[in-house]
Amino acid sequence: GINIGKNADTPVENAVDDYLICLEKVYNYASYITVNISSPNTKNLRSLQSGDALTELLETLKKRQLELAEEQQHYVPLVLKVAPDLEAEDIQFIAKQLLQFKIDGLIVTNTTLSREGVENLPFGDEAGGLSGAPVFEKSTACLKAFAEVLKGQIPLIGVGGILSGEQALTKQNAGANLVQVYSGLIYTGPTLIQDCVSAMKTT
Repeated sequence: GINIGKNADTPVENAVDDYLICLEKVYNYASYITVNISSPNTKNLRSLQSGDALTELLETLKKRQLELAEEQQHYVPLVLKVAPDLEAEDIQFIAKQLLQFKIDGLIVTNTTLSREGVENLPFGDEAGGLSGAPVFEKSTACLKAFAEVLKGQIPLIGVGGILSGEQALTKQNAGANLVQVYSGLIYTGPTLIQDCVSAMKTT
């Protein structure tokens, strides 16, 4: 999968142009393309998760995806990646947009802006998104909320704080069809992959 986003210095109102350029450039190289609208390290990026900005982005990218599929004679799925710091009404709105524009999947979630659980640690107030163990509960709750709204209509990819096979299974039970790992791979090592596969096979 290839992740696309806007440049840091691109005004958010022009973000769709950056996404379009990226989509066109990576289309022939990707098995799937992640539309990242949730990185906390890009100023105002998360404003694309709501309102007309999200509608315009998804509508434009879906249209171009279908054009590229016809031109290139192969279909590359588009998945959206969202933040864990969403309110219930945000989840409802995003889910509706995903179904309206037939987006192929949803990655739940990116890193969090919250510092809950690390606020008293020496580097707990550093800038940027928090990943790994501290985001597990928040991202899993967000995943479960999306699963309840979407009711299996599109695939959900569970991400955030998976450090064991048991936690991968928790994501699956919360509604994930697939899982991704990053921090867990660093801190646990490659055996985490087999642990996750084995745990998820038990259901």
